[in-house]
Parts: sequence; structure tokens; C-alpha cells
Amino acid sequence: MNQRQSFSRTNTLKGNAAPVPICVTIAGSDSGGGAGIQADLKTFSALGVYGASVIAAITAQNTHTVTAVHDVPANIVSAQIDAVFSDLDVAAVKIGMVSAPKTIEAIARGLAHFSGPLVLDPVMVAKSGDRLLSEAAISVLREKLIPLATVLTPNRPEAACLLDTNVARNDDEAEAQGHALLKLGAKAVLMKGGHAEGSLCTDLLIRHDRPTFRLEAPRVLTGNTHGTGCTLSSAIAAELAKNLALEKALVEAHRYLQGAIRAAGQLRVGSGHGPVHHFHALWETV
Repeated sequence: MNQRQSFSRTNTLKGNAAPVPICVTIAGSDSGGGAGIQADLKTFSALGVYGASVIAAITAQNTHTVTAVHDVPANIVSAQIDAVFSDLDVAAVKIGMVSAPKTIEAIARGLAHFSGPLVLDPVMVAKSGDRLLSEAAISVLREKLIPLATVLTPNRPEAACLLDTNVARNDDEAEAQGHALLKLGAKAVLMKGGHAEGSLCTDLLIRHDRPTFRLEAPRVLTGNTHGTGCTLSSAIAAELAKNLALEKALVEAHRYLQGAIRAAGQLRVGSGHGPVHHFHALWETV
């Protein structure tokens, strides 16, 4: 039994109450609070899951722009992983923005013995269309992290980036790219449809030897969509931490995100692309 396993049950609550599921997010910090670590922790809390974190990068950003990015040294990322997993009984992991090859390698080593569900959201392309990861980092992510993923959650530009091809123009092309991504080692791929056009937003869950599972929702016309990808992936991780099957976890996470998008205008945060409302079901309407 390794050190992590020996501490695996230490968070059990007193009495007969079941322990609260614990999720860990490994991602970048968003100083504006709408995406990254901050969005993940808000999502975990809103869905009744305890959130812990490993900060892989620090960004200076607001609702308009990212002005600076600092990658946390790989040894500090490793130390955070060791500290969390040696003490907390982690039920699920979500990985978001990780941009340095050495950091990606450190995360893969740190999670080598983790057998629970892992949601990988490959944050690779900015809203401007610019790539956030170098070719070296993309290569290491393909090799080291994707094979660990229970579900990979790229949007269409990110899927194209991972496959070094053109962005899917329709659902058929998106489905084909999802099957190509499965060959990189993920157990399932969720091809998100937020970057597509049309009145419906369609997400496609693609797995080996199973029919494609489709989730559709009316496209909400709003400028407050900052952090939607982070929020969806962390919501999936939260629901998987509750032992839901993947399809059910996806349905619940999708429903939560749609509510957060529809209520986003209530927040009035910043003067640019505002965040979704993570606590839309908990806070009184302003």
C-alpha cells in the first residue's frame, strides 16, 4: 500500500453520514474569477462536492483579456498533487489549462496511481483563435494525459488542434474527429458544439463500440459565456464523483451549465465577456 492509499479514508465524516465526495481541479487560476480554478471550485460547491485544487498556472485576466501568464514550476505542481492525494480521498479529477511540457509530465506522474474518473478539458485555443500551447506541449499532452482520461472534452477548435486538421464544419465531421481522438487513448470523447453555428447547440459523446450520445439545447444569445468549458468539465467531474454513470453525469452537468448560462446576465460582472452564474440555483435573484 502506497502513502496515498494509506491515507485514503481519512476524510470520512463522524457518525453515520456518508463522506462528501471530493474533486480535485488541476488547472490555471483566473484572477477575474470566471474560468479556470475559480470556476471549477464554484461548480464543485454548487453541485455539493468538496473541491481541492492544484494550481498549474497563474493568469492575470478580466472579462476583456489575458495580460500575463505564469507557469507554476513543475516541482511545485508535483508537491501540490502529493499533498492533496496523500490526505484526501479524491473521487474524481478535472484537468484544465496546463501549458508547460514539464508541468504536463509532472501531472501525469502524479496521477499514475489514481484509478478514479478523470475529466480532461484541453484548454488550448483562446477565444481570439490563438493557440495557448506550444507544439511541444500539445505533443506531451497527447502522449501523457489523454490516455489517462475517462472523458476528453474538446471544443471544435481544440479537437482540430489535437488532430492537426481543420475545424469540423458540421456534426458529422465532429463525430469523425471524436472517433479519431479516441485512438489517442481516452475512454470517451465529448465533442462540444458551442463553437458551431445554428439555433441548437449539440454535444456529441463518443465511445468505443457504442452509438453516439447526443445532447442538444437551444443556443442562448448572450455575451456572458466566459468559463463555459471549464464549468462543464468540472460539473461532469462532480457528477462522476457521485458515482453517476457517464451518460447520466453528462446529462446533469449539461442541465447545470444551461441554467448557469441562462442566468448569467443577473451577475453583471465586468464590462466584457462576463462569467456564467455558477450559483444560479442557490442565490436569490438580484
